[in-house]
Amino acid sequence: MLEDESGRIPLVGDLVKKANLVTGVILGALGMETPDSEFQVIDICYAGASPSSSTKTKTEDEMNVDESAPKSPSDSDEWIAAISGLEVGSQSSSDALIHMLVEYLTGEECGIKHSVSPSQISRLIVAGNSLTPLSLNNKGEANAEETIEKKPRKYAQDTTTFSTHPIFTLSAHLLDLGRTMPIHLLPGETDPSGVILPQQALPKGMFGAVGSLSSFYSETNPTYLHISTGTTQRTLLVNSGQPLNDMFKYVSCPPHTRLSLLESTLKWRHMAPTAPDTLWCHPYIGLDPFIIKELPDIYIVGSQEELVTKVFVDTESGEAKRCRIIGIPRFAETGVLALVNLRTLEVRKVRFGAEGMNTRSANEQTKGEEIEMEVESSIPQSSNRSDFL
Repeated sequence: MLEDESGRIPLVGDLVKKANLVTGVILGALGMETPDSEFQVIDICYAGASPSSSTKTKTEDEMNVDESAPKSPSDSDEWIAAISGLEVGSQSSSDALIHMLVEYLTGEECGIKHSVSPSQISRLIVAGNSLTPLSLNNKGEANAEETIEKKPRKYAQDTTTFSTHPIFTLSAHLLDLGRTMPIHLLPGETDPSGVILPQQALPKGMFGAVGSLSSFYSETNPTYLHISTGTTQRTLLVNSGQPLNDMFKYVSCPPHTRLSLLESTLKWRHMAPTAPDTLWCHPYIGLDPFIIKELPDIYIVGSQEELVTKVFVDTESGEAKRCRIIGIPRFAETGVLALVNLRTLEVRKVRFGAEGMNTRSANEQTKGEEIEMEVESSIPQSSNRSDFL
């Protein structure tokens, strides 16, 4: 349906069937009304990609990202690590994977030659779903162990239905990482934060000692990050995946993919068009916080099924504008960490795993679009403790 203040009319035509259209998209349609009171679409016009930042001076290396002969990474390049879906506190515990992740990022995995040295990784981005929510029964109460006798609650939280252990465990891991690199933590759908977007930053006080570190940043969801390293300046747009997961309900797969939807959000200039129709968000009058006013250099979305990435190139405005799109998979299920080179925007994948862990097979191929510029870390197996692929 095309809807405005005068009413609504159905859209028909092959172009409509092929387009990535979800509820809430702002567009212009060219066509004619049919005798059946439908609108035959001949052409569709979107807002188009947002302009790049005018305050940023791009270097020659930045302008040549993903050209036919891209510059190869060097040992002096800085990388950022991105992860999502730690799910600390779930029944299928991922603590062993998280321990291997911490040891890799802090450089404690001695004797193992990595494709990217931990000393080159300058910061870590945690894109939501770090904790697992409490399971609820039919009465809307948190389930307790049946073997524990339920006692009446007196002036405090019932300890049989609530445990602070997952928060303490997550805080301990973040403290180990925060002592070596900056951390940007975003709330997600399963985290103890309001489900209405945009989600506010998690209170630093709930994370104990790591909350007092200057290297720990509790961010909103979504958030913009501006990173400057020498002559390279990068703008990152990060969210925890709720907008994409909601939009994916409206399209058929195949032919549409999550990667093509992310590319469409840049053309729509809006990261969450389904809000507030089917995605909860705060009511705004005269202001929409989900409009992409500035085309980021890196667009990161968490809580996905697999690692997907692509370089979005927009030439319709006459200016070659590029954005590296990255979908980060759930770490508890895949054991995948994504690394991004800030100079070349190359993406590398590191998979953590050990025998007996319930993670996806290392030989499983990525579904949907092929991952561009992905280089799997060729790290040999360590001593019966972890397997990096």
